[in-house]
Amino acid sequence: MEQEQIWDADTARRYDTPGSGMFAPEVLEPAVERLAELAGGGPALEFAVGTGRVAVPLAARGVPVTGIELSRPMIDRLREKADDTTIPVVVGDMATARAPGTYALVYLVYNTISNLLTQAEQVECFRNAARHLAPGGRFVIELWVPELRRLPPGTPATVWHAEPGYIGLDTYDVLRQHVVSHHFRFDEEGRQARLDRSPHRYIWPAELDLMAQLAGFERESRHADWSGAEFTAESRSHVSVYRIPADA
Repeated sequence: MEQEQIWDADTARRYDTPGSGMFAPEVLEPAVERLAELAGGGPALEFAVGTGRVAVPLAARGVPVTGIELSRPMIDRLREKADDTTIPVVVGDMATARAPGTYALVYLVYNTISNLLTQAEQVECFRNAARHLAPGGRFVIELWVPELRRLPPGTPATVWHAEPGYIGLDTYDVLRQHVVSHHFRFDEEGRQARLDRSPHRYIWPAELDLMAQLAGFERESRHADWSGAEFTAESRSHVSVYRIPADA
C-alpha cells in the first residue's frame, strides 16, 4: 500500500475534524504553544504538513512556516485555509525533499515518522531535518510508544480504542517492526462499516535516539506530552526534542 494511495482525495476530504479528535483544542493548542516556544522567533519547517492542522495556527502565532508534503490532495485542503505565501509547500517525501532556506525548527507531529516503512528511510528523515537546520536548531518528533506489552504471545492484534461507532485495532509484524492500523467506522444503525487501513513502522525511543545521533543531533528533552509531563515507563507517547550543536 503506497502512501499516495492512503492520503488520497477521499482521505483528505475526511481528514479535518474541527474541534474534535486531533483537532480538539486540548490536543492542538499545547502542541502549537510548545512549537512556537521552541522556534524562538525563527522560521519553522513541518515535515508532512498535511492539511495544515498545526501549521495554520502556528503561522497565526507569527511563526513563519514552510511545509513538505507528499499528498497533493492534502495540499489542496491546506490551500483552502492558507495561500502559498502564508505557508509555502514543497511537494515531496519528508526523507528526501529539500525546502529552500535554513530553519530554527523542523517538526514532525502525530506519529508521522512511522509512515516511513524502513529504518533506513527513518534515518534519512533525521538527516534531512539536519540539512535544513541552522546550528543550534531543533528537530521535534511526536511519536507513540510501541505497545507490545499489550500483545499476548501468539496474538497478532490488539484493540487500542473502542467507542460507539468506532473500533481501532493494530496488527503486528514484530520481525519487521511493522504495524497496520485498522479503523472501523460504523453507521448510526451499526450495520455497515467503513474500513481504513494504514501501515507503519514503529520505533522504540532508544532507537529514535540512535537515529538522531547518526544524523548529528543531541537529545535535548523528552516528555510524555506537549505540556511537559514526565516521560515514564507507562507513557503511551512522547515528544522528543533533538538539537544540532550550536558549534556544529
